[in-house]
Amino acid sequence: MPHAASARPENLLASLAGASDALRALAARGEHRRYRRDSVLINEGEAGDTLYIVLAGRLRAFASGDKDREITYGVYGPGEYLGEMSLDGGPRSASVITLEPSTCALVTRRTLEQHIAEYPQFAFELLAKVIRRARAATLSTKQMALNDVYGRLRMLLDNSAQGQLSGHRYIAPRPTHQELSRQIGCSREMVSRLMKDLERGGYVSLDGNGLTLAAPLPQRW
Repeated sequence: MPHAASARPENLLASLAGASDALRALAARGEHRRYRRDSVLINEGEAGDTLYIVLAGRLRAFASGDKDREITYGVYGPGEYLGEMSLDGGPRSASVITLEPSTCALVTRRTLEQHIAEYPQFAFELLAKVIRRARAATLSTKQMALNDVYGRLRMLLDNSAQGQLSGHRYIAPRPTHQELSRQIGCSREMVSRLMKDLERGGYVSLDGNGLTLAAPLPQRW
């Protein structure tokens, strides 16, 4: 694993202000660690029983296939946590890497068991998280099977955008074409062609560090 350093505790939990009391208490129990960008925290298939709670930065969960192709399951920021799928003692179901310098609270299974004994409601919170991610994975598989590449790209952009006072929708930070391709299971070149076409058509525009959806994306392309 690339270099990781112990993090100072000051203000590390401030990013969890909107999280449940139980999650904040769990993060306080964990070991706080800082990671550089491109640090691999979890390797798919390995054994592990550690939960990673994101305090700062962004993590990407992904799987690798033949010819080094990757598919992204999700990008997670402060208040999210990863690693819960291996708490049953099974192998890791995905790899996790940092997209930028990040800080996490590492929680072992034993610590989690002690925490649930004190905060039993967190067991339901954890179960709900697993169910939501299972449903998202099912929906993603359905989209991959039933939609063409443009259909998957349109759905990803629509789901990622946030409404603005201007009436437009905005995605920040702006995802790279490589990141988009990994999430919809196609080549970066295909995404680049589609995004350039959408830009020429006035549907999307680059705006600072973000991406503006200036008009509703067409159903078909």
